[in-house]
Amino acid sequence: MARQLRAEQTRATIVGAAADLFDRHGYESTSLSEIVAHAGVTKGALYFHFAAKEDLAHAIMEIQSRTSRRLAKDLDGRGYSSLEALMRLTFGMARLCVQGPVLRAGLRLATAGVPVRPPLPHPFTEWREIAASRLLNAVRQSDLHQDIDVDSVAHTLVCSVVGTRVVGGTLEPAGREPRRLAEMWYILIRGMVPVPRRARYVTLASCLEQETGTT
Repeated sequence: MARQLRAEQTRATIVGAAADLFDRHGYESTSLSEIVAHAGVTKGALYFHFAAKEDLAHAIMEIQSRTSRRLAKDLDGRGYSSLEALMRLTFGMARLCVQGPVLRAGLRLATAGVPVRPPLPHPFTEWREIAASRLLNAVRQSDLHQDIDVDSVAHTLVCSVVGTRVVGGTLEPAGREPRRLAEMWYILIRGMVPVPRRARYVTLASCLEQETGTT
């Protein structure tokens, strides 16, 4: 049992080190030797868990997928409206990106075109599906206009969230991201939420910005 625990800890250390380097320098610019040095492990320890750099990238994307699905499921179980759950999901993922390098690296891997191995879906495909299901429920709950194109809005939402992260990460300090997400939601809310319900969600976006910015 102790040996298994040490193996799991070593694997987590390697994944964390790889994620940090992928996030800061990119996938192509990071070598296995650099990951070994950054993790403080031997090459043998790395190769025991991962046969190639591609395996590390896949492990990071798996963690990203599990995290987004777990957070979405958790929010669905809290009694929020579908639109509120979706808004909280975007801010929750932003908060987790600030707290550790794995999700940041996962996004960088996805935008860099690193192949995703089936059956794991591409992150953008998975996020569009998560968004579309909640948007469809929001239409049923009358929180969105009845005639919106759910798939188009889901696609636009994912592009906006990813773009906010990528552009903001290049041009602005990380602390600016909650404000940019709130601005994104203000625009979407005005376009797709009926007037009688807009104030609720505009206020929610502002509250989520403040909560995310202080964590």
